[in-house]
Amino acid sequence: MDALAVTLERPEQLALRRLSLTEPAEADAVVEVAWSGISTGTERLLWSGRMPPFPGMGYPLVPGYESVGTVVEAGPAAAIRVGQRVFVPGARCFGPVRGLFGGAASHLVSPAARLVPVDAALDAQACLIALAATAYRALGRVEPGARPLVVGHGVLGRLIARLAVAGGAEPTVWETQSARVTGAQGYPVLAPEGDPRRDYAAIIDASGDSAGLDRLIARLAPGGEITLAGFYEAPLAFQFPPAFLREARIRISAEFRPDDLAATVALIEAGRLSLDGLITHRAKAAEAPAAYRTAFADPACLKMVLDWRDAA
Repeated sequence: MDALAVTLERPEQLALRRLSLTEPAEADAVVEVAWSGISTGTERLLWSGRMPPFPGMGYPLVPGYESVGTVVEAGPAAAIRVGQRVFVPGARCFGPVRGLFGGAASHLVSPAARLVPVDAALDAQACLIALAATAYRALGRVEPGARPLVVGHGVLGRLIARLAVAGGAEPTVWETQSARVTGAQGYPVLAPEGDPRRDYAAIIDASGDSAGLDRLIARLAPGGEITLAGFYEAPLAFQFPPAFLREARIRISAEFRPDDLAATVALIEAGRLSLDGLITHRAKAAEAPAAYRTAFADPACLKMVLDWRDAA
């Protein structure tokens, strides 16, 4: 069994290759992928070669952890059925080629327990479930009436803001790129210099800007907390006295967990979290090299997804 896969041979060299797939075990399922998303955080760092040391790092590799498809085979011990539409948070099924995170391929072999059943009506939007679960974990508990600051109005920032609104909060979002100011749903989007507030109890940074901590600390209320929700390629540093005076807390949001995925899917199914307007670009899988460059270079591209449905 083999699959057509996006392969990063080395930094800035991406190709489509046919790779042999690991033979599925009794508790595994084979998924025919319909759509996969391109992450402008971790995958940009893999593509550029600037990814900090990370478990499983090395080239060649198959990127991607935002895949959606249909189960075409299920082992006798797999608690999932053939024909089910599922979200696949990456896979490691390409033999000597690393899967980091291994989702950008026409077919995937995965433990069935890792697959998340999704409504087929979501279609390509189901690729956004990983980012939505990441946003859910970063936001944490939401108090109705809270007024957090979200930094960055990309897809992750928008999802954090939408989840905050769904929880009864009143977020403010900062964005510096004019191409990303529009598209808010129930919250204001401001340039940092246009926001007079300096009493935020909670700031969630989705920008990935490793040089921005001092600016955020200056906007904290005493005892406030900054959550780092992006992926940062450079060391993080800040001036100690302002943080000391505020008794500031800094929290790093880790990778989403299965319970984050389950809670996010429940919110989507209940109509409390919308995924509309977040996928701005689509490309055939055969156009992957150009699609990745667009995803990483065009500020108007919030989310690029690859269409694998006609991939041979």
